[in-house]
Amino acid sequence: MKILLLMFAHLLTTLAKLLGPGGAKVIVADSLLMKQQLLIINRSRQRAPNLTPVDRLLLAFWSLFLGPHHMQRAAVIHRPSTLLKFHDMLKKRKYRLLYTGRRKEKPGPKGPSQELIDAIVELKRRNTRFGCPRIAQEINKAFGLNIDKDIVRRVLEKHYRPGADPDHGPSWLTFIGHMKDSLWSIDLFRCESILLKTHWVLVVMDQFTRRIIGFGVHAGDVDGVVLCRMFNKAISTRGIPKYLSSDKDPLFLYHRWQANLRILGVDEIKTVPYTPRSHPFIKRLIGTIRREFLDHTLFWNDADLKKKLADLQIYYNHHRTHSSLDGDTPAEVAGGTPKLYTMLNNFSWKTHCRGLYQIPAPV
Repeated sequence: MKILLLMFAHLLTTLAKLLGPGGAKVIVADSLLMKQQLLIINRSRQRAPNLTPVDRLLLAFWSLFLGPHHMQRAAVIHRPSTLLKFHDMLKKRKYRLLYTGRRKEKPGPKGPSQELIDAIVELKRRNTRFGCPRIAQEINKAFGLNIDKDIVRRVLEKHYRPGADPDHGPSWLTFIGHMKDSLWSIDLFRCESILLKTHWVLVVMDQFTRRIIGFGVHAGDVDGVVLCRMFNKAISTRGIPKYLSSDKDPLFLYHRWQANLRILGVDEIKTVPYTPRSHPFIKRLIGTIRREFLDHTLFWNDADLKKKLADLQIYYNHHRTHSSLDGDTPAEVAGGTPKLYTMLNNFSWKTHCRGLYQIPAPV
């Protein structure tokens, strides 16, 4: 017990000497500082030593107990160039704080505004089947901007999170237009009603403006008389073309069909047989109608199908952007619709085709 008391007394005496004014704490700090520097030097003999955060902390702590004359003798691994460089950094920092009016921002492009981000995300949310090129075209057309698909892709990767709602999907299609003395294309395709009754649809398209001139719908088999009636119905309000392009389908070889074209004064141009690429625009349009519209809606009869195709026709010609037209609509290319831009902070969402598409529009 006596030995423990003596050890405790010596410990208190040592602490008093270290904490009190005198040279004991300076000697201990100087010794520890020198040992730490030796450890740093021995760590890398062939190159300049790298100071770790722990080394910097220990050296700074022990230097607090040293006076100016002890500091000069203890700094054996610090070169004058290090002190000069440190002083130069402090000087630059001083004048930066004195004469910089605002915080220095990160250089480079600042990225799209929050209004543009919200519009892109909302357009994707309302039209989940739209891709990045299509969204960029719709935004450029609506707001008069000049963004590309890469900006849309980066915005969607960072801000868009698909929901759990079912995908109602948008569709792209085109119908109606008026352009005389141009080259029109014609073709037929077949679809089934909700009661599985076969309906034939005849599509007439203007190849120059990509507009849909009209549709002809018939439930049942098609012969020469029916084909002429469908064609005349499709172009009844759009005039008569100068040239008409069709493929080698046997339906276009009927005598009644040939006679009807002669009466109308239309020159028929046949495509290369078994080569769909020789008739590309109308084939792509039919594929678009199937993928983007008929696969996402049902119809009861020919009257119901005509109404839905008419709604789609108006949307396609006046509101839908087209890649081959540099993001313009077919109506704008034809000169019938002026370009109207919308403000990013003041717009509404306009629905088309009974809610299948939603496009930004002026309030």
